[in-house]
Amino acid sequence: MKIQKSRSGFTLIEVIITMVMTAMIVVTAGMLIQSGYRSWNRSFRNANCESRLGGIDATTALGAIGRKSNRVEYYVYNVSDSTFTQALPVTDPEEVVLGDAVELRYWNDSLQMDYMDPNKTATSYALFYLDGDQLKVDYGDYPPGAINTEGHRNTADSTVTLASDVTYLRFSHTTRNLAGDGKGCVRMKLTIRDPDTGDFRTYIAASMLRNVWPQ
Repeated sequence: MKIQKSRSGFTLIEVIITMVMTAMIVVTAGMLIQSGYRSWNRSFRNANCESRLGGIDATTALGAIGRKSNRVEYYVYNVSDSTFTQALPVTDPEEVVLGDAVELRYWNDSLQMDYMDPNKTATSYALFYLDGDQLKVDYGDYPPGAINTEGHRNTADSTVTLASDVTYLRFSHTTRNLAGDGKGCVRMKLTIRDPDTGDFRTYIAASMLRNVWPQ
């Protein structure tokens, strides 16, 4: 009577197949991890690139100042050779007027009794304008405001650069008379070129100017 011995261990073929399968799993996992890292890195760069951050800073600043601004006293300007000229409607008093800069006049504090003086229409100004390829904003006291009688910028208390590599900037508002007075809404269209990728990003923002102190 023959006794059949049980086989123990693995054959060479089984070991090779196991090694190949393990290698395939490791390679696949590595590819997934690398793809996930590239995707995360791309998303991070997209969220934190200079052009995106500049656009966010610009739209946030316009909105924050606009909410504190006098909706019956602001000015959109055309700029030529550093000279600021108020943008006026051509024929129809109610039309959309475009300009290169905007001056918002606002109350830079909580409501106080001396603001009830009807001659005190604001306490500060913010002038948004393009300097080369940089979107800047001048902050200063009102009066006197941002622009002097010669059409040039007054010396500001501070100047902040909101965005760089700006390729296009336009402000607009709808007028309500031939003097160029607006209806209390300022719009901005801004295009920024990303210096790393060369991509262009366009931002459109509108700010409703709500305050009419004194009432």
